[in-house]
Amino acid sequence: MAGHSKWANIQHRKGRQDAVRAKLFSKLSKEITVAAKMGEPDPEKNPRLRLAVKEAKSVSVPKDVIDRAIKKAIGGDAENYDEIRYEGYGPNGVAVIVEAMTDNRNRTASNVRSTFSKNGGNLGETNSVAFMFEKKGEITYPAKVGDADTVMMAAIEAGAEDVESSEEGHIIWCADTDLNEVATALETALGESDSTKLVWRPGTTTELDLDGMQTLMKLVEALEDDDDVQRVTTNFEASDEVMAQL
Repeated sequence: MAGHSKWANIQHRKGRQDAVRAKLFSKLSKEITVAAKMGEPDPEKNPRLRLAVKEAKSVSVPKDVIDRAIKKAIGGDAENYDEIRYEGYGPNGVAVIVEAMTDNRNRTASNVRSTFSKNGGNLGETNSVAFMFEKKGEITYPAKVGDADTVMMAAIEAGAEDVESSEEGHIIWCADTDLNEVATALETALGESDSTKLVWRPGTTTELDLDGMQTLMKLVEALEDDDDVQRVTTNFEASDEVMAQL
């Protein structure tokens, strides 16, 4: 029975991972379609589309899925989506930003509000937590591209603002409006990045213990499970010990 239970757990876990992966692919495809619809359907001529395609490729979205998403915009049969930002609080006052794309504002607002209230959070007003973050361009590279000094020099020459280097790799930050140009310059200097995207970078953080982290993770997972939600950002901070226990 133990062996059967273990196999069942493995199957369940794989099923969950497959479902999460499929949902992620769907959300990235939506972003590609919207980006292609808003401008040129050519990534080389459309910075937003270029970033959307790059992000999709970084998580191994198949080329045919990317192509279909672009063709959907060209064909004119793509839905019209509104881009909406929701803001609220999680456990211990952790700031939460939810970015959504929806064809039904009422449905999405109701779902997001309900998810916050059911998972230990509170939905706030617009700009209630955004002041704690800055919209930035984030470009990541693996450690193998070079040491911290090499990457720092390349980043400075590309017009970046900041670099964080560790054994895991390098995170390069730039102004949100400069992301496309900085990423292109870095590709020339360092090669293809692991990821290139716009993010909300927290200026202040809130420390959480294990209970707080578990509550926050439930809230974030529930929000990300909503088909209308594109991404969720928080400003939590937790010790290595707490993260290990998770």
